[in-house]
Amino acid sequence: MPDKKSDKAKPEKIGKWKEELPLIPLRNIVVFPQMIVPLFIGRGPSVKALEDTIEKEKMLVFASQKNEEDEDPSFEDIKKIGTLAEIVQMMALPDGTTKILVEGICRVRIENFIKKTPYFKVEVSRIPEPEEISIESEALVRSVIRQFEEYVKLNRRIPSETLMSIVNVDNPGRLADLIASYLSLRVDEKQIILEALKVEKRLKKLSEILDKEIEILKVEMELQGKVRKQIEKVQKEYYLKEKLKAIQEELGEEDDYAQPELSQYRKKIEAAKLPPEVDKKARKELARLAQMPPMGSESSVIRTYLDWLVELPWKKKSKSKLDISQVEKILNEDHYGLDKVKERILEYFAVLKLTKKMGGTILCLVGPPGVGKTSVARSIARSMGRKFTRVSLGGIRDEAEIRGHRRTYVGSLPGRIIQSIHKAAVNNPVFLFDEVDKMGKDFRGDPSAALLEVLDPEMNKEFSDHYLEVDFDLSDVFFITTANTREPIPRPLQDRMEIIEMSGYSEEEKLGIAKAHLLPRELEKHGLFTKQVEFEDGALLSIIREYTKEAGVRNLERKIATVLRKIAIKVVKEETNKKTIVKDPDLAEYLGAPKYKFGLAEEKDQIGSAMGLAWTEVGGATIPVEVTVMPGRGNLTLTGQMGDVMQESAKAAMSYVRSRANKFGLEENFYRKNDIHVHVPEGAVPKDGPSAGITIATALTSALAKIPVKRDVAMTGEITLRGKVLPIGGLKEKLLAARRAGIKKVIVPKENKKDFEEIKKEVPADLAVVFVKEMDEVLAVALRGEVKGKDKDKERNSPPIWHSPPPDDEPPIMYA
Repeated sequence: MPDKKSDKAKPEKIGKWKEELPLIPLRNIVVFPQMIVPLFIGRGPSVKALEDTIEKEKMLVFASQKNEEDEDPSFEDIKKIGTLAEIVQMMALPDGTTKILVEGICRVRIENFIKKTPYFKVEVSRIPEPEEISIESEALVRSVIRQFEEYVKLNRRIPSETLMSIVNVDNPGRLADLIASYLSLRVDEKQIILEALKVEKRLKKLSEILDKEIEILKVEMELQGKVRKQIEKVQKEYYLKEKLKAIQEELGEEDDYAQPELSQYRKKIEAAKLPPEVDKKARKELARLAQMPPMGSESSVIRTYLDWLVELPWKKKSKSKLDISQVEKILNEDHYGLDKVKERILEYFAVLKLTKKMGGTILCLVGPPGVGKTSVARSIARSMGRKFTRVSLGGIRDEAEIRGHRRTYVGSLPGRIIQSIHKAAVNNPVFLFDEVDKMGKDFRGDPSAALLEVLDPEMNKEFSDHYLEVDFDLSDVFFITTANTREPIPRPLQDRMEIIEMSGYSEEEKLGIAKAHLLPRELEKHGLFTKQVEFEDGALLSIIREYTKEAGVRNLERKIATVLRKIAIKVVKEETNKKTIVKDPDLAEYLGAPKYKFGLAEEKDQIGSAMGLAWTEVGGATIPVEVTVMPGRGNLTLTGQMGDVMQESAKAAMSYVRSRANKFGLEENFYRKNDIHVHVPEGAVPKDGPSAGITIATALTSALAKIPVKRDVAMTGEITLRGKVLPIGGLKEKLLAARRAGIKKVIVPKENKKDFEEIKKEVPADLAVVFVKEMDEVLAVALRGEVKGKDKDKERNSPPIWHSPPPDDEPPIMYA
């Protein structure tokens, strides 16, 4: 039967070398290259050849017998031109014969017969198809296609869709073989076409045969008077199925062909010990399979479905260990720091051990890339003695990725959750949903909505996958999710999880991680030993400060790997085991010039320039704000890719400065006579958020009052029109960024004092933190120099802020 797949040939190498392969003589049929043909093998030597071949490379040679009635052909009775083919499918039948499905690869010439027993073995050479198409071949192709079109119109047994497959074939030789396979020809006529090695000769012979067949069909039409209508494929299948069903009911038998397969599925269903509902569904589908022909398309769908049902771990579990000491030990072994995360995990296990129930809160680890979110999940699985499985949700937009596709679709499969459970082979693994904040949604559905059922302990006991159509119990699965930021996660999904923030690492923590984990791991990867390579602490600190700029340690690990690769080259070339000590001055040789400057603070105090702090997905960052005042008409220009919220903060800061003009010694209409330009450097990078409010206000005050801003002071906080300083987020990341930039003092909203208490131990000892409530306090700490306001201000207001103590009830709290 013709191959209805793509017309592109399989990428077999066709050459002139000789190969020794088994041979099966054929009667009443010719196998053409690139065609898929069913064959029934019954002779003993042929069956033996199949059995030996199926265990090896599944390649056979098929050649026609000269005498079809000869049961034991000799060498002389076999044609010298045959077809090399591959076994696609094989099935033993109850009557002792074997049914195979083979796909032809190319023509072969039998060069020598090697042996006859226990089966034919021959030496063959492959015959390549010519690649160049001559003008004569092109003309013959057009002629043959026209003839075949007329043949199809007259012979209604060939579907009209066949013409489309013929037209799309661009290889003349392949076209001739394909058309020949459709024609009702004698074996000797098909063998002539097979033996026509030249394409032109093959097409000419085919054209002659088509002419003869067309004339015969015309005569038949004249004799019959009309052509019977072809029975639709679906109607024909229905008729045959009903007739087969009636015959089986009369005989009280089942389909002999399907009996072994059905018996095998029954044993699998019984051995799987499925839940009652699933067992009922599986037996119902098995009964449907029994009524279908084995080679039907629907039969294949049911087989795949039954395989999924019996292979899923409905009742198979991992034996969990709940030793709190062991959990704590493994977490400390695998991770440096992360005390808050470890504490929450231990709390979870303590409750789990007391209640002996897995339900409850779903953990969501939120933090920048490279801080160890995924590795924490792996450590949890290891400490519990459970299997670990992971699904990345980044970029998923289709709800069917979670719930699966319905079986009505071609090639449908269960969703990723059921696939991962199937892969883990237990129904209680530690299941990680990675990058839960990177999901999208479109017309195909919202994956985050499908996750609501999965992550709800009250609902996931009866998780419904569209493909399975039966409920699967996920209540014993330990779900963990990770994200870089929590804002993109839908609120209903956040409500089902306990979010644990994993902040970036400090320099000291990165140094400890590098020495305890990264360096030993990379030494092992690169085939080096500690006796061969040693990193000084100063060198590691320089890599952290001058060659990486991240919240996690991924780039740090890559830089260490780069150094070790260069050392490996040195060890191999010199063939020496002399120990290499990597020092700070050596880094330029291994890594090149430093990429980042450690200590970005200004070299001297600047007027109109203040250092702010920002939070990003990869950790904290410093964000300088520059203000320039020029004579003009009162225009306020904001540049540096400021977002809407940041622009509003700048306008609020400007309004605050105008309201305090007299106190700052400014003219009341200064804003009408001057143009003010506020710029945030690195203009290609978008920036937004309200926490730059006090930084912009400080830079404005400095520029207008001509007062320098201290170069070693940075700040973060939102400002109101009345000068109140409101709290911010990402405090730890911002403090670490200030430390990297060489800042000595950081101004922080007083309402963030509670956050500071939690991270106090992780803040560098040489970084002073000042908590403020009012903008006046900010200016008192940030500005340098003495400036007096106007006399009328002295009468109405307190002395200038840079002379007076902060207006709060207590002085600013400074932690050093």
